[in-house]
Amino acid sequence: MKNTFAAFYFGPIDYYAEMVKSQNLNIEVCENFQKQTYRNRCNILAANGKLMLNIPTLHNGNKAFADLQPSYEHDWQKEHFRSIKSAYHGSPYFEYYEHELAPFYEKKEKYLLDFNLKTINFINQKLRLDLAISTTETYEIIDPENDFRNQFSAKKPAQYTLPEYIQVFDNKFGFTSDLSIIDLLFSEGPSAAIYLKNLIK
Repeated sequence: MKNTFAAFYFGPIDYYAEMVKSQNLNIEVCENFQKQTYRNRCNILAANGKLMLNIPTLHNGNKAFADLQPSYEHDWQKEHFRSIKSAYHGSPYFEYYEHELAPFYEKKEKYLLDFNLKTINFINQKLRLDLAISTTETYEIIDPENDFRNQFSAKKPAQYTLPEYIQVFDNKFGFTSDLSIIDLLFSEGPSAAIYLKNLIK
């Protein structure tokens, strides 16, 4: 049976490590939206420490994640990209990916789910993870060993003890865990794939 994951916004490193371990997996697209999760937020490391980037959503009564729309009343796209650029312009690989990352913060996707799926595909492609990803057709109760939809919490520490890698502000804060996959991507570039695969041994 395939392992099933929630669709996160540039999810945390341990989320991608479990995806690599699974290889053949489902992304849940039929669940109800859960607030205060990585479904609409991610953590980066900025000059003043860990910074949460949150995507505001429209509260129109819809509970289905597939129907949830980002709110563009506040220009969060400009704010997120500016924060990412400010945090990572000094990293080894930010400039390498910048031009491909920028469109995520220019096009206004109608649905949050579509935006998140594109971030997952972006990481899969850039790191050449070769993940065979499909999406669910119905919401099902599945065995806990295959259910990763609620395994990764924005309120709890990472599931893995992450080996340290060089971060932009580590001389200021030391190594900071529980960050988005983009922190690893901009720090390690293509080698981030090897880092993820080493986590699952």
